[in-house]
Amino acid sequence: MSNHVYKTLEITGSSPTGIEDAVNGAIAKASETVRNMQWFSVEETRGHIEDGKVAHWQVTIKVGFTLE
Repeated sequence: MSNHVYKTLEITGSSPTGIEDAVNGAIAKASETVRNMQWFSVEETRGHIEDGKVAHWQVTIKVGFTLE
C-alpha cells in the first residue's frame, strides 16, 4: 500500500428536503471539478425556519481527496 497525501476542501450544500440531500448535492457538484475524493466529514448543520417549520437545510462538509 502506498502512502497518500490528502488535501481538504470545505463546501456547503443546501436542500429544502433534508440533510442527506444537502450532503449529496454538495458532493455531486464538487465531483464535477475535483478528482480523487475519498471521504467527507460533516462540520456544521443549520437550517432556515419559515412559519414555524424547517424550510431549508444547509450542511457544511469537509471533503478529503488525494493529490496526484
